[in-house]
Amino acid sequence: MPFTITFLGAVGTVTGSKYLIETGDRRLLVDCGLFQGFKQLRLRNWAPPPFDPESLDAVVLTHAHLDHTGYLPLLVKKGFRGSVYATPGTRDLCAILLSDSGHLQERETEFANRHGYSKHKPARPLYTQKDAEHALEKFISAPFDHNVELSEGVGVRFLPAGHILGAAIVQITVAGTTLLFSGDLGRPASATMLDPAIVRRTDYLVVESTYGNRLHEVGDTEGRIAEIVNRTAKRGGTVLIPSFAVGRAQSLLFHIHRLKAENLIPDLPVFLDSPMAINASDIFCEHLSEYRLTAAECRASCSVATYVREAEESKALDSNPMPKIIISASGMATGGRILHHLKHYAPDERNTVLFAGFQAGGTRGAAMTAGAKTVKIHGQYIPIHADVENLHMLSAHADVDEIMSWLGHFETPPRRTFITHGEPAASDALRHRIEESLGWSCDVPTFKDRVELD
Repeated sequence: MPFTITFLGAVGTVTGSKYLIETGDRRLLVDCGLFQGFKQLRLRNWAPPPFDPESLDAVVLTHAHLDHTGYLPLLVKKGFRGSVYATPGTRDLCAILLSDSGHLQERETEFANRHGYSKHKPARPLYTQKDAEHALEKFISAPFDHNVELSEGVGVRFLPAGHILGAAIVQITVAGTTLLFSGDLGRPASATMLDPAIVRRTDYLVVESTYGNRLHEVGDTEGRIAEIVNRTAKRGGTVLIPSFAVGRAQSLLFHIHRLKAENLIPDLPVFLDSPMAINASDIFCEHLSEYRLTAAECRASCSVATYVREAEESKALDSNPMPKIIISASGMATGGRILHHLKHYAPDERNTVLFAGFQAGGTRGAAMTAGAKTVKIHGQYIPIHADVENLHMLSAHADVDEIMSWLGHFETPPRRTFITHGEPAASDALRHRIEESLGWSCDVPTFKDRVELD
């Protein structure tokens, strides 16, 4: 039975993951993410979707990050009536991520209207917290390694991807033909996550390329964190860490806990200033089968920080001059409480802004790690005098050698391999390496490309 795949996101960029699969009279969307970064990408979130949401039968999610799930509330608002299939971990994380996304948009819209810095009069959110809660009613969870029949002849199977809690490699089967999505592929030998599942064969493959042209730093993660914390504390500064609330924040807590336990950094107070990250940390300890950590290690890691839930408590951190470590969302400094902290701490040369992974083009994180002297926050240009560092080795994405190692387990080449979820240079570099090293047939799709598969 022929079927088609249309690439509606995560092509030419790492965000906005959406793949439309059509077979007969059935329509399925794999991932439903928000575009982030450059304005021309973010505007796609506001444009009418290039398909009728009411015509979709189902959505299948690889994992919970907003660039893979954050468009769901708008999809439901625009008429989607089907089910959303995900692993239990992804479902639990989406319950906080999507709700928080809607809440933050409402808060930021209200802030923009109150202070008059938005070009839109009035500013409005893409969707609300209530919209997100409606989307969550659509979820059906399925465990790893379990076949789920979506309709006659169409099935889905989730395999562990590493990366974050609940992250899956997604296998779609259409009349016996398999289409495999790597999702965001995790790293082997992670300090906290289990390795991605080994896959031996598929008819068609869609593989991510976030680090398709790069290797992660080789080095001691904890040694690097200790160096930065000790240097900053010595000059009386604060270490401000913009962090993804899900996965990265918990990894940072794990490493900071170990450094403190071994007296390798001063006993500075640590604050986890993100209600979403706090809730994710609680969920983290409820799904221990997906981690290398014991229950005791999980509890100890999460307890190293003081949890900051209320906005007034968050504001108080900026009026407290003592050296400290603040972990706050978002990881690319695109929104949330981290923006208020950056306005306070980034202009002071005693402080360090420590990023912890990939920074998509067009984000404040990308600008700052590239050496920007100012960034625009809430309509103001904020000077950057603090040290700016990035812990690339903390990335939860496989680098190019790790991607190639995972592909090396395939016993036969896929008929075609589609390379997505990367900046153009990264995707094309991975294409070239796969073709040269493995001899596979590879394509780098562009936005709205539609391909018929046999």
